[in-house]
Amino acid sequence: MAGLPTDPVRSALMKRVRRSGTSAELIVANVCRTLGIACRRNVRSLPGSPDLANKSRRWAIFVNGCYWHHHTGCTRATTPERNNEFWVEKFRANRRRDAAKIRQLRADGFKVALVWECEVGDDLRLRRRLAQICANRVS
Repeated sequence: MAGLPTDPVRSALMKRVRRSGTSAELIVANVCRTLGIACRRNVRSLPGSPDLANKSRRWAIFVNGCYWHHHTGCTRATTPERNNEFWVEKFRANRRRDAAKIRQLRADGFKVALVWECEVGDDLRLRRRLAQICANRVS
């Protein structure tokens, strides 16, 4: 089934999906700002271009979409029925790439955290988690 033609409507929809500046990423950045946590967004000089990072304090945060990064056990992590083999491999490759970039950052001495899109809705829990992740981490 890997040879099925792509639906032009679906293709156009997928092209509109943002890589950065997603609503989840903006919410996490705003919470960091209200907590007084200094960070930069989409730091291209670090492996994997973390969504938020502070190089001097050696931490990085990836804000992952549950669908694209296939959050285990999440109802948002569905797999399309059409062209299923392609999507299964795509999600597998995304997870492998994410894991490799996280290993690379940790080897460089960074504390790394994942914030999933589905976790962003619980403001209090998100604030506690971000405060814990970013608390005075100096190498």
